Amino acid sequence: MKKRIFPLIVILLTIISVQVSGQKVNTLTAKEKKAGWILLFNGKDFTGWRQCNGTEMPKNWVIEDNAMKVFTAPDKKPGQGSNGDIIYAPRKFRNFELSVDWKTSKMGNSGIFYNIREVPGKPIYYAAPEVQILDNVDATDNKLANHLAGSLYDMLPADPKTVKPAGEWNTIVITVRDGKVTHTQNGVKVVEYTLWTPEWDAMVANSKFKTFPGFTEGISKEGYIGLQDHGYDIWFRNIKIREL
Repeated sequence: MKKRIFPLIVILLTIISVQVSGQKVNTLTAKEKKAGWILLFNGKDFTGWRQCNGTEMPKNWVIEDNAMKVFTAPDKKPGQGSNGDIIYAPRKFRNFELSVDWKTSKMGNSGIFYNIREVPGKPIYYAAPEVQILDNVDATDNKLANHLAGSLYDMLPADPKTVKPAGEWNTIVITVRDGKVTHTQNGVKVVEYTLWTPEWDAMVANSKFKTFPGFTEGISKEGYIGLQDHGYDIWFRNIKIREL
């Protein structure tokens, strides 16, 4: 009889946790639907998603625990991507609020991109801003403040105190309205900037993107939403967006 107590406690705690959290993952409340939110991930498959500059989903993506997971391909070492960057292909977005839950493995590194324009033969980051995803503690790319999680990659740093450690879920909200952009990480606004301004051009000139034609020609006014394969295990869920 005593042996059954622990499993029962686990089940009860799970039920309580679900009741407290309320909303199931990868779903929208009636209030969210009324506000115009739509899901970009249905929690079951990759409907709407495909490889950037491709036609199908890369093989190093799976559905695991109600999340989209990118993983290190068997023939690669951690940190070596497999050309597995993906985009939500049905439509482009201009002014929007995008919310994504993400979780990283130890040493993990990835990114969320917006206003993507596909350029044949070029990677997803060639012509699109990147919101960094990182294990701030153990990742090899944690030496610069503007390379930490939530940052506008290689341009503006996010407060590292707002990030939960590897293995725990984080929520990033990216808001774009007429070029004004904010990153809100776990409920705290951590980055703010404006595209297509002299200040933006100065940031690009002082970054690794200063020689990228995709940046020097100018970031697109609208584009796809995308997720990066950087050769690490990363999970994404509750991917939702509303137009502004």
